Amino acid sequence: MLAGELYSAQAPELRRDFMRPHKLTRMFNETTEEDSGHRTEILKQLFGYVGKEVYIEPPFRCDYGFNISAGDHFYANYDCIILDVCRVNIGENVLFGPRVCLYTATHPIDPEIRRSGLEYGKPVTIGDNVWIGGNVVINPGVTIGNDTVIGSGSVVTGDIPGGVIAAGNPCRILKKVFE
Repeated sequence: MLAGELYSAQAPELRRDFMRPHKLTRMFNETTEEDSGHRTEILKQLFGYVGKEVYIEPPFRCDYGFNISAGDHFYANYDCIILDVCRVNIGENVLFGPRVCLYTATHPIDPEIRRSGLEYGKPVTIGDNVWIGGNVVINPGVTIGNDTVIGSGSVVTGDIPGGVIAAGNPCRILKKVFE
């Protein structure tokens, strides 16, 4: 799965791994505003790596959690979804607006293979100092470079370099940040 090869999500070891993050995200989503320390502890149990001052507004959902790495000063607003069948690396000083979705899971184009229930994944990488607006979808295999802004409502289907403002469906570069 992590290598980006075909796998069955119904494999017993994956089903077992799937239960733990669902319990942790349920616990996380049931916390209150007064529980910020407890929320951080849950994220440390859930994610593969959690930097300093990481904050996610509930509700939050993910597949496995342990494939997610969030750097220092990461903030995700409400309704963030990260499908992490492959690695998700989020840099430092990253901001997500509400309803940002990162998808590493994908399905074969060939209908025969797709009907078999096999799927695969591609990693997602978000650089440092990135701001992703609300209702953005980042598709499997995408890398977003440092110092970039992704406008609200964008669907990011390919890599976006550093130092740019990009938006749209499909997401495209509009201008350089310091232009």
